[in-house]
Amino acid sequence: FFRAKLPLPFLAYIIPMQKLCKVAIVGSGPAGHTAAIYAARARLAPIMFEGFMAAGFAAGGQLTTTTEVENFPGFPKGIMGPSLMSNMRDQAIHCGAHIVTETISKIDLRRKPFYMESEDGTQLEASSVIIATGACAKRMNLPGEEKYWQKGISACAVCDGALPLFRDNVLVVVGGGDSACEEAHYLTKFGKKVILMVRRDVLRASKAMQERVLKTPKLEVMFNTEPIAVTGDENTMTAIQVKDTKTGATREVRAGGLFYAIGHKPNTDFLEGQLKLDSAGYIVTKPGTTQTSISGVFAAGDVQDHQWRQAITAAGTGCMAALEAERWLSEHGLL
Repeated sequence: FFRAKLPLPFLAYIIPMQKLCKVAIVGSGPAGHTAAIYAARARLAPIMFEGFMAAGFAAGGQLTTTTEVENFPGFPKGIMGPSLMSNMRDQAIHCGAHIVTETISKIDLRRKPFYMESEDGTQLEASSVIIATGACAKRMNLPGEEKYWQKGISACAVCDGALPLFRDNVLVVVGGGDSACEEAHYLTKFGKKVILMVRRDVLRASKAMQERVLKTPKLEVMFNTEPIAVTGDENTMTAIQVKDTKTGATREVRAGGLFYAIGHKPNTDFLEGQLKLDSAGYIVTKPGTTQTSISGVFAAGDVQDHQWRQAITAAGTGCMAALEAERWLSEHGLL
């Protein structure tokens, strides 16, 4: 047995860990915690490395930076993102999962059992591994962005667009691909006007999506335009400073919401090419499963999902990964 080194706020969760565990979960968030709950209830004694400010986020992932969550089942009045993740964490521990607040920096999936090591030097071998490290929305790091993040600025229209903060406001979406067009069209349900801001003079989206956007009455496409700063009052953003990418001229666009749709970066760098990834860096899984290119390694949540990226879909794949890991361990005589 050995003990993991944890920051002071997490001393209550210092637990003895066997050097070989049945299931190791790398990452937290809805996928990781759901996997931990299912694996723990199956008496697999999972050990989760939930990360410590991994990819710039607190343990629990992107939901820890989200305010009100209205679309996760079971909360008719909504729930704050950090509270939702805290509840999931508590439930995983209650079911018997061991959680370590450290970030895995090295992993060797070429050997059996699998080996991993945290930034703090904690080492672990595992018979099976579930990767649930998520993906980070790309930001623009504009002046004012940090101040107004979740106070008018978001990276998920489907997650946040229906919130009272954005209703009947002018909303701006930055991006020119299919996702940006989809999110802009979705926001027309809530905003009094939606502006799709494109830094080039053309959209990168498919022809069908372009036609859909250009025919939507409440949606304006602003070509050759990029945001350069966000301003507002003490509570929310109220305007965006923009620049014409051809002339360099600047002006102000009054808006109550800014949504980034410029892509995501999956947190897969630490894998160092050991698993098959797609062109964008997402883990490739066998269709209809969470199975990766290495037997005994499973992927759940946004790290393998470039399409939906919702808390509920992440939780669903976390459940799948735990069930598949249990089945795999049984088939290989490792239970």
